[in-house]
Amino acid sequence: MLTGGSPDVVVIGAGPIGLATAWRCAERGMRVTVHDPDPGSGAADVAAGMLAPVSEAHFGERALTRLLVASAAGWPDFAARLTERTGLDLGYRTEGTLSVAVTADDLAEAERLWAYQRELGLPITPLRPAELRDREPLLATRLRGGAYAPGDHQVDPRRLVAALRVAVAAAGATVLPRPVGSLDEMTAAGARVVVAAGCGTAQLTGLPVRPVKGQVLRLRAPGGAAPGFRHVINGYVDGRDVYLVPRHDGEVVVGATVEERGDLDVTASGVLELLRAATDLLPELGEYHLVEARAGRRPGTPDNAPLIGPLPGRPEVLVAGGHYRHGIVLTPLTADLVADLLVTGVPDPLLAPFAPDRFGPPNPGRSGRAGIGPDRVGPGGRPDTE
Repeated sequence: MLTGGSPDVVVIGAGPIGLATAWRCAERGMRVTVHDPDPGSGAADVAAGMLAPVSEAHFGERALTRLLVASAAGWPDFAARLTERTGLDLGYRTEGTLSVAVTADDLAEAERLWAYQRELGLPITPLRPAELRDREPLLATRLRGGAYAPGDHQVDPRRLVAALRVAVAAAGATVLPRPVGSLDEMTAAGARVVVAAGCGTAQLTGLPVRPVKGQVLRLRAPGGAAPGFRHVINGYVDGRDVYLVPRHDGEVVVGATVEERGDLDVTASGVLELLRAATDLLPELGEYHLVEARAGRRPGTPDNAPLIGPLPGRPEVLVAGGHYRHGIVLTPLTADLVADLLVTGVPDPLLAPFAPDRFGPPNPGRSGRAGIGPDRVGPGGRPDTE
């Protein structure tokens, strides 16, 4: 355990990416301090935790898909190592994802995407309605078709954050529950800084990170039973997208709306949209208990890809933000790439498409002294989101 002295690295943000980066840096022998006024309260507290490099592979995002696939490949080792270090269960599950379509129009849209994913060499297998119900008998009978992605897994982000906090402390890093006023404040003592502040990244760095609101529900199976399905369900329902994520403890996460706004209000229309789509896919969910309705802010960028690398004009500051829907799946790889960059000073070639300077110089109008405060969120994807 490292003790004493000024930190070598200051991490701003105690979401999964900030904590994982702090853990990796501390394991490499660096003195690390993490700053966050309310650790664990960001987007990851709302996220469903889908690790879905296949289901999240979209048109025009080939470089991002490569990054997702690479990070997902590291998740089994990352989860095993974190569990070994902490003794805590992450809720990591590997049953895979079923993508399902309800109407003919839904199926046509989904088949275009599945064909593109297969062109990329991703493992996804089309299934007929009967084959879908062989895997999940409680799926609605009106489904027109679907596909199976065995490499899409899941983790419980709340358990993940709890385990990372234990690992960070065990490695000798310190989490300070305090806000950060400015980058200069953090670099004055000679420390290098990693900004992993979710939507707060914009205020601290001037980079184009915007909040994208997502409303998410949590249901619970009656009587404390496990949910009546085991795969993650990614549904196309009358033109709406919805996902259903089952947990062993009886919880089902239902999400998520996509709203270009920054408030955290839960609306009747948002809840209705999600519940209607969810019960159209799995009618038995109508009997589950609604135990939580929350909203989170995804940190989005103009191209929906993350910002990972040196802040333009400030090589002592590294950015690990803007992960949008993919914060949970990208946690292991982002942490390792940032820690390696701090050690070697040389960016991995995998990071080239995600350099923070790809949108031009930072906009000082986005910066402020309230870089990470009450309305910030940590990294996260789709409030799966990831």
